[in-house]
Amino acid sequence: MSGDHLPANGNPPRDTRLGWAWVLLCLATGAHVADEALTGFLSVYNPTVLAMRMRFPWWPMPAFAFRDWLAGLIVAVAVGLALSPLAFRNARGFRPVAYLFAVMMLLNGLGHTLGTIAGRTVPEVTFPRPMPGFYSSPLLLAASIYLLIELRRSAAPSR
Repeated sequence: MSGDHLPANGNPPRDTRLGWAWVLLCLATGAHVADEALTGFLSVYNPTVLAMRMRFPWWPMPAFAFRDWLAGLIVAVAVGLALSPLAFRNARGFRPVAYLFAVMMLLNGLGHTLGTIAGRTVPEVTFPRPMPGFYSSPLLLAASIYLLIELRRSAAPSR
């Protein structure tokens, strides 16, 4: 086999689709955070958390003040983008994190879509449709699915 197909530096071309799928999901998450912030998501989220705590005292989700919630999500998106080099290298230890992130954001997008259809989160918490954060949900769903596809495609072949 000749080296004619190799670039001038002699290294095989790197497949960067996994890295771009990661970056796309991070950016979609950032757009989703902005959508939630601009459409009053905490006015639905916090009452839902309080209602769930009344039903299930062990409910683990916290209620948030807007500033803390927004700052935390901005930091999370920034950390996600900072991890991009690991995605571009297809680092083995990074892959479980990527799977978790993709599944969480897939469920997040589905939750906003189902909330919009139902017009409520729990019986006590209703809202006019669409649910806050709904507009960016299709982007979140598409980017999550794309990352899951690229994670599967880029997995090392089993021996």
